[in-house]
Amino acid sequence: MSDVQDHYSNLLAKHYTWMFGPSFPAKVAEQKAILKDALDPGASAHDLGMAVDLGSGSGFQTIALAEMGYSPVLAVDTSETLLQELKSHSEHLFVQAICSDLLKLRELVSPATASAVVCMGDTITHLGSKDAVEELLRSVFDALIPGSKFVLSYRDLSAGASGLDRFIPVYSDESKVMTCFLEFDRPDAVLVHDLVYSREGEQWHFEKSSYRKLRLPVEWLENAMIRVGFSVQRGQAGRLLRLVGQKH
Repeated sequence: MSDVQDHYSNLLAKHYTWMFGPSFPAKVAEQKAILKDALDPGASAHDLGMAVDLGSGSGFQTIALAEMGYSPVLAVDTSETLLQELKSHSEHLFVQAICSDLLKLRELVSPATASAVVCMGDTITHLGSKDAVEELLRSVFDALIPGSKFVLSYRDLSAGASGLDRFIPVYSDESKVMTCFLEFDRPDAVLVHDLVYSREGEQWHFEKSSYRKLRLPVEWLENAMIRVGFSVQRGQAGRLLRLVGQKH
């Protein structure tokens, strides 16, 4: 088993954008609709201030925030490969790509300077413990301007799964097939196995890697946000749970 950063370096980063299916612009449009609903910046909003995208990946949320009017947008991720891809999509936008651990947010953003912070697509579960989650929530709260919002989306895997329900088809096309297998071997975390078959000429090449994700019951995460000082609204972001915390 590898840790999260090794997993992305060795396998996931090169398949990351592909596995979401739609074209990059279509995925940005999807995330823009989700973020507009959550952040409610106003129909004629311009120059909305700085936003931070924690775990930006190749930039679906980063580009969406920039197109919505946030400037600059700080895209924070530990994968240099994905940040380079993000840069290729944001050449004409005020976006700053930062290769860094999410828990170093206090070093990257001064207190009460961010107009919005987002952490989307299961990123929060990549942290090492619930204590680390609470540490990140506190640093996000401190970074935000009073009245601004934190948007979080993730999968609640606390209930677990058994048998064939642990096998999840991620995405496939004529040249590549990706499947995920979940192993619920610990009460606090799940072992995620990513399996990728890629066609190379007449042959198929097999890649595999695994890493752990936290199992965070939505009630616990919502209460953790409240303990930090957020008021919280729960909803959906596509197939993921969405929590929106506002700093009053």
